[in-house]
Amino acid sequence: MKPGQEEHGALGLEEAQSDAVRPQKPSEIGEPPLIVAGVTARGLTQQVTQMVTRPHVPTFWFCMFLFAVALLFLMVGAIGVLMDVGVGKMGNNIPNAWVFPIANYVWWIEIAVGGSLLSSILHVTNQDWRNSLNRLAEGVTLAGISCASLFPLLHMGRAWVFYWLIPYPNTMSIQPNFRSPLVWDVFGIGTYAAASILFWYLDMLPDLASMRDQARSQGEYVSYGLLALGWRGGSRHWRLHNKASVLLAGILTPLVFTVHTVVAFDFAIALVPGWHSTDFPPYFVIGAIMAGISMVTMLAIPVRRHFQLKDIITERHLDNLVKLILTTSVLLAYIYVIEPFTAWYGGDQFEMYTVHNRAVGPAAWTFWTFIALGLLLPQSLWFKSVRTNTPRLFIVCFLIVFGMWVERYMLMVTALGRDFIPAAWATFSATAEDNALLYGSIGLFLVVFLFLIRMLPMVSLHSVRRLLPFSKPAGGVVE
Repeated sequence: MKPGQEEHGALGLEEAQSDAVRPQKPSEIGEPPLIVAGVTARGLTQQVTQMVTRPHVPTFWFCMFLFAVALLFLMVGAIGVLMDVGVGKMGNNIPNAWVFPIANYVWWIEIAVGGSLLSSILHVTNQDWRNSLNRLAEGVTLAGISCASLFPLLHMGRAWVFYWLIPYPNTMSIQPNFRSPLVWDVFGIGTYAAASILFWYLDMLPDLASMRDQARSQGEYVSYGLLALGWRGGSRHWRLHNKASVLLAGILTPLVFTVHTVVAFDFAIALVPGWHSTDFPPYFVIGAIMAGISMVTMLAIPVRRHFQLKDIITERHLDNLVKLILTTSVLLAYIYVIEPFTAWYGGDQFEMYTVHNRAVGPAAWTFWTFIALGLLLPQSLWFKSVRTNTPRLFIVCFLIVFGMWVERYMLMVTALGRDFIPAAWATFSATAEDNALLYGSIGLFLVVFLFLIRMLPMVSLHSVRRLLPFSKPAGGVVE
């Protein structure tokens, strides 16, 4: 088949599904449609594929990519200094050891977890409104994992021997210390990354076939054809694809909870006051969901505007995301309300002092900043004037994501800085290398995310086609 010709076999089953009008779900009666009326299967395919194949990109994407690359170079320089001089260039003044690397690691993992959870759980529960957002959520997951995976390696001090953290056949039969949280992180990230990449790539196979069929050059046709793995859209292909998608989503859903629970155990197994608590696993998972969904919402707003996707990513999608943010913010607020009670009821004077120190100690600004941005600010989303105003919603989500980083930083400095012996107390001070790694990791996140939405379909075509009958106006015909 020549490039530029549309192969209907690659889209056959999904085109048939989109043409078959299904009865509207009772729960959707009276609600705005997920897809704006007038969107057709052919128009959707051309719109999404042309975003990738057209030579010119929106100015917004180009400016953000240049900004992200500049931040990435900042991180590369900081890593070079750490490898040349040593990790002492970071603010590792005992007892405040590894404050920024651990805070950054947990922050990026929770963003990745939130995006993955949004895609996998909604797929398992067959929620149609995920279809327009799952590709963006999975892009957030892959970009977050890329950033998070750096910090355990930098934490080692000698990143070039990272393979010591995995069991490999070596001459001396020396295995990693499986009681080390650093080893747990490597296994958790490795397993989670493998499952996330498989889930993301499998879902994209039909769309890669669409890209192949819409190719304008021989190079594009060959490239996307190889990535599509010979997809032709036969009934056997779709049957296996659906089974594998449900299977991977079913595996990824509990894995998401497990990975961030392991991250929480990094803190909970320590005897440090303020960390040694059994509520850390649910506390971390709830915070991860809120941070990840806030990041997806924040990125979806400019993407739908600058790539003309308002007919596909509608206000109803944003409203559903806001509901999840509100739910998790209330659950997180409950944990913070109950924390002083558990410290008092436990009778541990060090635990009680840590709770008191967070509120009135030298780092109290971190605690109150998080309370304002992570717990109080999300309550503004109860008001329709905030939910339906995309600039306001973008600002709220941005501040929530920032507040979640402040919370991870607070957990480090308030617990490590003042633990058991007052003579060992110290105040943490971040260095230039600490800040460069933080800002540089943001650059890496944006580079990966922007690359994914530019080089690959940013909307799941085969999933959105299933919703087109619901957007059909009365008496209209879906093309």
